[in-house]
Amino acid sequence: MSMQQLYQQSRRAALSGLTVTLGLGIAKLVGGLLGHSMALLSDSIHSFGDALAASSVFGALLWAQQPADSEHPYGHTRAEAVAGSSVALLLMISAVWIVWEALSTLGEASVAPEGYTLWIAAASIVLNAGLCRYTSGVARRTGSTAVLAASWDQRLDAFGSLAVFVGLAMAYWGGPVWRSADHFAALAVALIVFWVGGRLFWGSSQELMDRQAEPAMLDSVRSEALAVAGVKGIEKLLIRKTGLEHLVDIHVEVNPEISVREGHAIGHAVKDRLLQNVLTIKDVLVHIEPAPKEKMKDQ
Repeated sequence: MSMQQLYQQSRRAALSGLTVTLGLGIAKLVGGLLGHSMALLSDSIHSFGDALAASSVFGALLWAQQPADSEHPYGHTRAEAVAGSSVALLLMISAVWIVWEALSTLGEASVAPEGYTLWIAAASIVLNAGLCRYTSGVARRTGSTAVLAASWDQRLDAFGSLAVFVGLAMAYWGGPVWRSADHFAALAVALIVFWVGGRLFWGSSQELMDRQAEPAMLDSVRSEALAVAGVKGIEKLLIRKTGLEHLVDIHVEVNPEISVREGHAIGHAVKDRLLQNVLTIKDVLVHIEPAPKEKMKDQ
């Protein structure tokens, strides 16, 4: 599988998420307004936030594949993380708004929700669960941070819709005494939205701050580099994630007695092997170090 195919799968997942969540957002908004449900109305904000996130991810994935230029010599792959962090802030702000609306209208007399609001909530549970299963599979195959965050958001959206369904059922069948259950369900949705937004913001910001790659990625790169003839050891290995790809800085130890030309050739061999065998590597910077005497004795 090529990087082009990985990007295509990620964009397809983002587009699927956009279609489903936008449709659910409209259905929940209309159902909440006409069906007298604060919880469903609040959940529509969550779905519209998901749709915004999916559209941002889709646009960022398109932008990320633009070639490097004089102003962006490392390319545009960080666009995915920038989009993720921006959407996360919007989700957290929307959660605060939901809390305010739910609490400010809690004591007001309310009308029983319409029966069809239960069907909308139930449909949201099923569709979000199916979408989550699909996008999480794509995220595992591609390594997309944004798609993975979207899949978690969809999973939590399904749980949020479940809370809405329970609140609506209590308000619908329980009579006036249980009408406030709809508002408490809205508060539960707000907490989920805020938690998702915070989690997405943390993950995106860590990528923007060049957090070290996962141990499995480090082990894979180290083993490939050590397989190159002439490499005596790895002194330092730094890998940062950028979009779906990785940038590698590696210091390899070689025989200190060889010529500069020979050391240069070993460095190129390391770079070529990593680019060929580790799909998600975008570029490699190799630095040559003299191997310590103890390592030379073991050869």
